[in-house]
Amino acid sequence: MADLLYLVHRMPYPPNKGDKVRSYHLLKHLVAKRRVFLGTFIDDPADEPYIDTLRAMCAGLHVARLDPRSAKLRSLGGLLNGQALTLRYYRDAGLAEWVERTLRSHDIGTAVVFSSSMAQYVEHRANLRMLVDFVDVDSAKWADYAQAHRGPLSWIYRREGTHLLSYERQVAARADASFFVTESETQLFRRLAPECANQVEAMCNGVDADYFAPDAQRASPYAADEIALVFTGAMDYWPNIDAVTWFVQEALPALRLAWPTLRFHIVGRSPSAAVLTLKGEGVHVTGTVDDVRPYLQHAAVVVAPLRLARGIQNKVLEAMAMGRPVVATAACAAPIDARVGTELLAASDAAGFTDAVSSLLAAPALANEIGTAARQCVLQRYSWQSHLAGIERHIAAGVAA
Repeated sequence: MADLLYLVHRMPYPPNKGDKVRSYHLLKHLVAKRRVFLGTFIDDPADEPYIDTLRAMCAGLHVARLDPRSAKLRSLGGLLNGQALTLRYYRDAGLAEWVERTLRSHDIGTAVVFSSSMAQYVEHRANLRMLVDFVDVDSAKWADYAQAHRGPLSWIYRREGTHLLSYERQVAARADASFFVTESETQLFRRLAPECANQVEAMCNGVDADYFAPDAQRASPYAADEIALVFTGAMDYWPNIDAVTWFVQEALPALRLAWPTLRFHIVGRSPSAAVLTLKGEGVHVTGTVDDVRPYLQHAAVVVAPLRLARGIQNKVLEAMAMGRPVVATAACAAPIDARVGTELLAASDAAGFTDAVSSLLAAPALANEIGTAARQCVLQRYSWQSHLAGIERHIAAGVAA
């Protein structure tokens, strides 16, 4: 059985947020055929009980503790040396020593790197094959943030976009193959880094449709007399904060005027102060929940009003797998291989969201029809096994070489 090094910027278990869903399923795929040595960070104390679960999956494990506040301060050192702040944020001497010791002690010919920031631990190893899952073009995300903010934050975000793109290009040029979550992200990187055009490809997300499946025995978390509208996601992530804030301010008032018993549920861990201020008669903020599936299954409609969205949103695929009708922004809907109007709905502004949600609430049969079609879409087009075949091809090529 071949040995493999896997480096991930955030502990890939439990798979309870977007990047962790992808990194976990990639880990699950890798350990099925080989011994995996996993180096990763933990940035949430709530994940501590799951370290032993990862240890049981891997031949070797190193978990570096990362305090987000001190890491942000440390990253500012990048301003003095022209580096992307992201690199210093994810720099840890203990993890670096573990990587070097692991590579010396085991016959490892390939490293799989999840997110560009983790490439710094192995890019200098000329004889080590490196496969990089960028997921999204993160530098473009920071450029988007710069446009959405003003003052010093805008300058810092713009600078980060520029410096991180330079590093992404360096990493992609060094890698044997690199992957992005959608064809549109892949094409974007090819335009930004034309010298790497032949070394990058798309590797789409999947959904565990056996886990995210309707269950008649699953109890509803909602009051019997309310119409539940739901958004799910990590609520300390700025695009999610922006999404729910915009929706509550711009779309929800008209919806509640037409549907007085409607209540918007914001379901997800670590709600920021801005999210908590949205709580009120028509808005419920749950914080961390043990299981998101009851909130999805019993929702009348699931909304994804993200105005800054990169790649495929797992939250949308999971809601579709649960057989619920989803109304998403065009930015969320476009990367998904689904028929808009039949398998999910798209809206471009507040009025569009109001109209789309109202049309589903007014016609429950139509809502169920779209939800059923959404689940079939996921079953047919979003298998993790089929999508991960892309990276498997490159790993197998390295073993055969």
